[in-house]
Amino acid sequence: MRTKEKTLACLKTRAALAAPAKADSLGERETESPGEDADGVLFSLAKVVEQRDCYTAGHCERLAFTGVALGVAMGLDSASLLTIYLGGYLHDVGKVGIPDSILFKPGKLTEDEFDVMRTHTVRGEEICRPLPSFRHVLPLIRSHHERMDGTGYPDRLAGNRFPLLARVIQTVDIYDALTNSRPYKTAYPRAKALETLEEETARGWRDPEVTTLFVRLNKRVFSKINSYSGASPDRSMQDSLSNLQRFLTQ
Repeated sequence: MRTKEKTLACLKTRAALAAPAKADSLGERETESPGEDADGVLFSLAKVVEQRDCYTAGHCERLAFTGVALGVAMGLDSASLLTIYLGGYLHDVGKVGIPDSILFKPGKLTEDEFDVMRTHTVRGEEICRPLPSFRHVLPLIRSHHERMDGTGYPDRLAGNRFPLLARVIQTVDIYDALTNSRPYKTAYPRAKALETLEEETARGWRDPEVTTLFVRLNKRVFSKINSYSGASPDRSMQDSLSNLQRFLTQ
C-alpha cells in the first residue's frame, strides 16, 4: 500500500495539469529524448485534434486522469502510469489526418468512411514513432481499438496479445465517449454506459478484469472525473483521488 499511497500523493500534485503543454512535468524524460520542444509539439497537436470538435472538449484530460486512476487501482507501477497518462493525451492524435466530413459526420459512416476512420490508430503511431521518449506509448496509440476476441483493428490482436495498457485506455475511452455527446449520438446516462461496457465485455470484446474494476470504481471515482467540463478540473479530480484512496484502503 505504501507504493500506492506515494502514487496517489504524486497524482494529487498533478491533478491541475489539464494543459498538454504541462504534461512533460509528470516525469523525467528519457535521456535520448530529442527535447521538450518536439514533445510539446505532439501535445499541442493532440489538443488541436480535440479542439477541432466541441463535442470532445476535455476528452484527453479526462482519459489521461481516469486511466491513471484505474491503473493505480490495478496496482500498476509508476512507469506504466506515466505511459497511460501520455497515452490518454495522444491516443487519438492520428485523427488530425481524418477529413472533417468523416470525423464530424452526424450519421452512420459508410464502410469506406469507416475504413478511413480506422486509419487514425496507425497514423497516430507514425506521428509519434520518431520520438524515442514516446516509444512506450506507441502500443496504446495503435491498439486501443483492438478487441479481446481478435475482431478489433488494426491488427486483430486477441487475448494477451492485446496490450494491457491499451485495454485500460480503451475502457476509459469507451465510457467517456458514451457519456458525452457526439455528432452521431446523445450522451448516455452513466448506468446505460456501464451496461453497454458490460454487454460488450460479455461478447468477448473487452477485458473482463479491467471492466469489472472500472464498474466497481465508477460511482465513487470516475463519475466525478467525467463531470469535469474542462474549465476547472481541480475540485472534481481532487475529490476523485480522495475517493480512490478510500477505495484502495478498504
